[in-house]
Amino acid sequence: MLNQNKDFIATAKRVIKTEADAIQALTERIDQAFLECMQSLYKCQGKIIVCGMGKSGIIGSKIAATLSSVGTPSFFMHPGEAYHGDLGMVEAKDIVLLISNGGESEDVLRLLPYLKSNKNTIVAMTGKKNSTLARAADHILDISVKEEACPLQLAPTSSTTATLVMGDVVAVTLMEARGFKEEHYARFHPGGSLGRRLLTRVRDVMKKHEGLKIKAHTPIFEAISAITQGRCGLAVVTDDDDQVLGVITDGDVRRVLEREQDNIQNIQAKDMMTLNPQTIDFDEMIVVAEEKMRIKKITSLLVCDQSRFVGVVELYD
Repeated sequence: MLNQNKDFIATAKRVIKTEADAIQALTERIDQAFLECMQSLYKCQGKIIVCGMGKSGIIGSKIAATLSSVGTPSFFMHPGEAYHGDLGMVEAKDIVLLISNGGESEDVLRLLPYLKSNKNTIVAMTGKKNSTLARAADHILDISVKEEACPLQLAPTSSTTATLVMGDVVAVTLMEARGFKEEHYARFHPGGSLGRRLLTRVRDVMKKHEGLKIKAHTPIFEAISAITQGRCGLAVVTDDDDQVLGVITDGDVRRVLEREQDNIQNIQAKDMMTLNPQTIDFDEMIVVAEEKMRIKKITSLLVCDQSRFVGVVELYD
């Protein structure tokens, strides 16, 4: 049980306000120095390598991931691993973003001689503009905070939040500078719903035509069997060249059964089919197919390759 004598609601609100104030204060650091840093990052011909120790490293890993996902090649390099061989991944054309709130992290500082000799541009994300790291850097991103949300002023709280937000500021600024669009984002996220919509083509998700095709003279009960086995709720009537003549749905079968109760044995596919069904090219994007189905208020489209029937795409494929 929580100590009832403590006002935990007040504590929670204080933490949120303290960190919100730290974020708000960042707006005052968006100045000419920030613009010059962004120009350098934008012109980078290599990668942006993010490096930090401890909590700064955890935030740095997220910053690198965000940069990469919105069009700026980046990766996180642990300073300890860097000092024991991973510096070999750093090319002269890379920009190195070093994160240290106090600017005196030994693990980060000992990388400076190599980076200087390798002629890397160094960006310091730090809360101390007079620190060793800041003095060695080509650009400084000021993440200083008035106070931590931690009541002991020990645990990184407001400072890590400010670092995270400044990382987002950098990523989004570069994203807009590069004209990064929805379709670019989708390329880097093919597993997500956006990637599926913008990268997937009809041919990738359609159900093949096997078992769905019947001929115009196919008897009604064979047509019903084809609908059942195809599991698409329809059968497609084609000629000998696989050109679509019409489509038969469950609804078409029900209507002909009601209309022709005394003549069922003589009914053929041509007597039930709906002419001019909706089709789509197999190389079309799935988002186009989905929009067409939405407008037509239908749940499937016949897929054709140069007018030849090749399959069916459904709204929920």
